[in-house]
Amino acid sequence: MSIQYAILGFLSWKPFTGYELKKLFADALSFHWSGNNNQIYGSLVALHKSESVSIEVQQQEKLPAKKLYTITDKGRAELRAWLLSEPELPVFRSLVHIQLAWAECLTGEELDGLLGAYENQLEAQAIMCRETMRRGTGEPARSERESLIWRSIDENQLAFYENELAWARKLRLELKRIEQ
Repeated sequence: MSIQYAILGFLSWKPFTGYELKKLFADALSFHWSGNNNQIYGSLVALHKSESVSIEVQQQEKLPAKKLYTITDKGRAELRAWLLSEPELPVFRSLVHIQLAWAECLTGEELDGLLGAYENQLEAQAIMCRETMRRGTGEPARSERESLIWRSIDENQLAFYENELAWARKLRLELKRIEQ
C-alpha cells in the first residue's frame, strides 16, 4: 500500500500541513510508515503533481509561510477506488523467528538472553500502544462507525504485541524446563 492513500485518507478528513501529517503518522499505532520528511513531503509533491491535492500557501507573521494541503475531487475518487479494491492480507515476517529457527547455534544462556530482550521490546511496545490509546490517536471521529473502526484497529495492534509477548514468555519457560 502506498503512503499516498493514507495521506489522502487524512486529507479527506480536513486540510493539513505536511508537519501536521507527519505528527498524525507518528501518533497513529497502525500506520507502519515512520512518517519521515522524505516520505510525507515526497508523497505530497507527487499527489500535487497528479492533481490529487491542492496547495494553499498561508503567510504567517514572523514565521515562514506554510502550505496547507487539501484533497481534490480527483483525490477523493482515487481514495474511493482504492478503498473499494481487494484488501491485502497482512505480511507477517519476523526476524526474531528466523533467529530462533537457527538458535541451536547459541548456548542456553544466549538464547534466554535473546528471548528476554525480545520480551522487553514487546512489553515496551504494548505499553506504548496502551498509552497511545489512552491519549487518543487523533483519529477523525467523524462518526460513531469511524471511531469504532479506529479504536478496533488500535486494539488489534495491542493484541498482536500482547499475543507475541505471551508466546515468547511461554517459549522461554519451555526452553528453561528442557534445559534443566
